[in-house]
Amino acid sequence: MRLPFFWIDAFATRIFAGNPAGVVPLDAWLADDLMQRIAAENGLPETAFFVRTGPDRFHLRWFTPAREVDLCGHATVASAFVLFSELGQPGARVIFDSKSGPLPVARTPEGRLELDFPSRPVAPAPAPADLRQGLGAEPEFVGRSRDYLCVFAREEQVRDLRPDFSALARVPGVGVIASAPGRDCDFVSRFFAPASGIPEDPVTGSSHSALIPYWSARLGRKRLHARQVSARGGELFCEDRAERVGIGGHAVCYLRGEISV
Repeated sequence: MRLPFFWIDAFATRIFAGNPAGVVPLDAWLADDLMQRIAAENGLPETAFFVRTGPDRFHLRWFTPAREVDLCGHATVASAFVLFSELGQPGARVIFDSKSGPLPVARTPEGRLELDFPSRPVAPAPAPADLRQGLGAEPEFVGRSRDYLCVFAREEQVRDLRPDFSALARVPGVGVIASAPGRDCDFVSRFFAPASGIPEDPVTGSSHSALIPYWSARLGRKRLHARQVSARGGELFCEDRAERVGIGGHAVCYLRGEISV
């Protein structure tokens, strides 16, 4: 069996930046264990698989090297980019049906791809011992929705984190977000998910489902400019829409190829 394969750098305007995602368009679903093995073989933070269900509608699933996840922003951007820029999808909007419900993606006149994602506000939560040990630093706020959110006073504190990934792998949930006010943007973040096979994710759209409502309430603004300050780095254009959030960014194609299985 031969499958088309695209390697897309999402939330970036140039290759070697943003977050890499594999995208595999399918005519029909493969067995779950085969998709998981493909994702593990790719070794990318996420590999997305989608099947067309209508003229502008698709069923979308995401796999890390270790497991399937319920929501992934950068691989959704990557999938929309493949449809619009590589496969000739007409129009300016597609809808992906997923484990997290319908996820519309719009192509803006500026060339960005804008996700419409569920909002996942955090509630204050006690910090597990493994979380404190794993970060090796004391945040000023800890909250949780799907992931733990740890907020620091300064951007430099987030940049300087040197996590103990073995400790963070024992923290419940998908991952741990570290965030702070930004020097040249509204807020910065990093995302660690060692239990999902991703010690540090370069740019994480899904974490902004929690970050956007938190920073929107704290800063008193609906539109926000964010940076993920991983080694590769990424830029996100965000909007608080009450029950939903808008997450926009660019994408570029690094590789086009074929998988033989």
